[in-house]
Amino acid sequence: MKKRTLLVVAFAAAMTLLAPWYGPVIRARAASTGPDELEGGMKTVASAYALIEKNFADHVDSEKAFYQGAIPGMLHTLDPHSNFVDPADYKEMQRKQRAAYFGVGMEIVQDVSNNDHVMVMRPFPGSPAWKADLRRGDWIVAVDGKDTTAMKSPDVADLLRGPRGTQVRVTVKREGAPDYVSAEVTRGEIETSIVDEFWVKPNIAFLRLDSFEAQNVARDVEADMRKLGEQNVNGLILDLRGNPGGLVNEAVAVAGRFLRDGQIVVSHHGRAEQEQVFRAHAVAAAQKYPMVVLVDGGSASASEIVSGALQDHDRAWIMGSTTFGKGLVQAQFPLQEGALLLTIAHYYTPSGRLIQRDYSNQSFFDYYYAKHNDTPDPGAEIKATDAGRKVYGGGGITPDEKYTAPRLNVLQRRLSHVYTLTMYHYGNVFFSGQKPVLPTGWQPSDADLAKFEAWLKTQPSVPFTDDEFQANKDFIRGELRYELYFRAFDKQTADRAMWLDDPEIKKGIESLPKAQALVQQVQKVMAQREIPRG
Repeated sequence: MKKRTLLVVAFAAAMTLLAPWYGPVIRARAASTGPDELEGGMKTVASAYALIEKNFADHVDSEKAFYQGAIPGMLHTLDPHSNFVDPADYKEMQRKQRAAYFGVGMEIVQDVSNNDHVMVMRPFPGSPAWKADLRRGDWIVAVDGKDTTAMKSPDVADLLRGPRGTQVRVTVKREGAPDYVSAEVTRGEIETSIVDEFWVKPNIAFLRLDSFEAQNVARDVEADMRKLGEQNVNGLILDLRGNPGGLVNEAVAVAGRFLRDGQIVVSHHGRAEQEQVFRAHAVAAAQKYPMVVLVDGGSASASEIVSGALQDHDRAWIMGSTTFGKGLVQAQFPLQEGALLLTIAHYYTPSGRLIQRDYSNQSFFDYYYAKHNDTPDPGAEIKATDAGRKVYGGGGITPDEKYTAPRLNVLQRRLSHVYTLTMYHYGNVFFSGQKPVLPTGWQPSDADLAKFEAWLKTQPSVPFTDDEFQANKDFIRGELRYELYFRAFDKQTADRAMWLDDPEIKKGIESLPKAQALVQQVQKVMAQREIPRG
């Protein structure tokens, strides 16, 4: 029963991740359904609800019946991505899109492995929480004296947010500290970024985009590439693995900077929507170097717009596994309570490929979680890139070069599972209340691994044998380094250390000459097409 409950929670989370953030806010248009047909349908719904309210064994919550039952149920008969967002989630969705708010500046989570305590996942570097020495691993027990031990993380987040310049007292329990730790934190404006870039090798840049959900993604890409020194870039690795998508205008701006001015990035059209064509606004410094784009089955929607446009125009070499295949356009229709995220159109790449994969004849659960085919369907539509290469539609973006990441074994999955948070909890034990400090370049020693193994034997949620531990020492060493780097430095430092050792990124660097050959090939083809014929 517990496993089934966790699957339901995970499914709901996927619906939230892949459904929002894909379109403009649109006010409702006049219904095209005939008045008699509409009136008959509404009478049936009203009669059914009246029977339920009168005869159901327990009290019926009307808001729950309609906002969690009738409206989502109606939308889920349409497609996997049309959805209803309740007022709290809609407010949070809009906040994420703005990428700025007033508060203390830290990410908090519900620790399902530890009595649902609300824990600090990370304070943002330079934020009020960071300056107040609130730390990853702290358990929030009170905010301004209000007990938060039985509260959910969104409710605690609401207590932490407030007007700029106001103070909030945060009390935490810190493992290894003898007493509770309290900090007076002055709220400030918090801006978040989901973009990172750095030199992965001399003159080889690495650009990571976690999502396109915020309105500052393209702006941050421009700022980061300028700060890095884009004029010195001889090759770029663009990492879109696991990127679930977001705002179409952000995807268009990011893809468009690497394309020639005016080239098509994406188009969409539907029954009630006129066709819209989105074109590139080129950045001169972004035209001269080859690109490899990393994708996988978690790359969806806006990340497929980017990878599809760069592939269709032969601007980048796409590496990894076939993307998710989410090509439905959702528009936000605000209601009195919450909002509808309604599919209004389909996305098409510049060559005319439909990104969306087939979702008929399967459950929504299978659509999200069953492994889909990594090779084009024999009946898939065939299109051509600018240079004449074959590409396939109707099933996500098929990479030019496949890269299959090694599957995690049983122990690795147990150590990495979100419901155990094993490494997260060991980080508390390792530093035991002390200020996390490590030297730059630190690596876990054999003695560190032995201490971790001894502690892990006390954790019933992660059973293992001595042979299993020995066989996975390299994996464990990397996971341990990431967690402890995260605490001693910050997430960005831990991420970069991990990426430098990532075999797929190394393979992407090796494939940059293929990307360069692709760019040269399309330049020749385009030049030939421009030659006037006598």
